This record gives sequence, C-alpha cells and structure tokens, in this order.
Amino acid sequence: MILEEAAIEKAVFFRDSESKSEDLFLRISVNPGGCAGLRYALYFDSVKNETDLELKNKLNDGKELITLIDKMSYPYLDGAVLKFVDTIEKSGFVIDNPNASGSCSCGDSFN
Repeated sequence: MILEEAAIEKAVFFRDSESKSEDLFLRISVNPGGCAGLRYALYFDSVKNETDLELKNKLNDGKELITLIDKMSYPYLDGAVLKFVDTIEKSGFVIDNPNASGSCSCGDSFN
C-alpha cells in the first residue's frame, strides 16, 4: 500500500484535529459489505496488533503518520494507492486498487 503525500497530510490534519497525540494510527481495512461484496474502512485506532502491517510516513514538518493494515486485509490492498482528492465533483480519500476486479456503480464497494 502506498500513501500519496496529499493523503498523508490530510490524515495527519484529521488526526491532529481529533487528538493532539500521535498515538492514533490510521487503520485501513477491507470488510465484507456493499453491493459489490467488499468495502474499505479508514479510521483512527489506538490499538496496534502484533500481526498488523505497519507503514511509517513522515512529513516535511517532522510529523509522522503510522498506518496499520490487518493481515486479512493486506492481500486486498497490496499495490493499492491511497489518495486524497479535492475537486468540484468529489472530496475525500480514494483508494486506487489494482486488485479490484470491479466495483459497484456508486463506487462505494469493490470485488
């Protein structure tokens, strides 16, 4: 999983808005659900499991973002890119996933 600079910056902004502590991790997981079968989940977590894949990214200002991916989700996210888009049409995190063979028409889930 690769995190683009804009996604790291926005995640750090949200984390710091929620808590002034770097003890929160960005967790990215894949869960059953949605009309295509699987759905992404992105949230802040304070618990790091020993089987989590840990990605460390540091911004130019020295702030660090640690991203956690559980071992069940990693195969679905291997090679995926987390982006943050802010356009007139859409604003938010987007996962560009080469492992997804299809998605639903609303783009909320994949298979």
